[in-house]
Amino acid sequence: MSVFTYHLAKTPYISALRAIVSSPRPKDAPGLIHAECMTAMTLGSAIYSPSRMLARQVAIFAQWENDAAIDRFLESNSLGKVMAKGWHIRLAFLRQWGNISAFEIPDEPIASNAPDDPVVAVTLARMKLPEIPRFIHWGRPVERLVRDHPGAIFSTASIKLPRTVSTFSIWKSQREMTDMVRGHSAVPLPDRHINAMKERERKDFHFEFTTLRFKPISEFGEWNGRTNYIPNLK
Repeated sequence: MSVFTYHLAKTPYISALRAIVSSPRPKDAPGLIHAECMTAMTLGSAIYSPSRMLARQVAIFAQWENDAAIDRFLESNSLGKVMAKGWHIRLAFLRQWGNISAFEIPDEPIASNAPDDPVVAVTLARMKLPEIPRFIHWGRPVERLVRDHPGAIFSTASIKLPRTVSTFSIWKSQREMTDMVRGHSAVPLPDRHINAMKERERKDFHFEFTTLRFKPISEFGEWNGRTNYIPNLK
């Protein structure tokens, strides 16, 4: 049974650049299926704000054959040792919309999740470069919706120039996340997400795009002075 992970760590600039340029590969990390290594971003911030792209913060979204492969990476791989000083969460696959290459997405859920259980959402997209201005126009309101939503425990974004963009969010419950997606939340301008999806269907921003939903399994380390983003995980 494969395991997905999402990692965040702060590093010196040179280490961060090296990590982005040489993302971990299966031959360098036994048991790794695929990893996307990106620069962290502040979700919802102004595009030209100095806080938009966080050059010293590395985000990795990865799929592994098993937990032992994750432990081995964090203990013995040079990048893994850097990421081990940060925070990561381990995830069991629930559902996918869209498609993305390189990962081996299961055909069926690995776990089950009740509507009131916490859930993690990851989006991953490969941009059509001419569509980036449209994507920014429609995407930033959605970023702010997720960032400010009372049901979101934690949210962030990441990028690997020039084409790959991603978001990551932890939700108090699956119900609150799906309400947000469908425009049913009791928040200002609740239709921001559904309107952006309609615009994407009209004319796609991406040549690859997926939204993945996960059940959180376990959580390790500290991020921005906080541990245990999800109570009662190991």
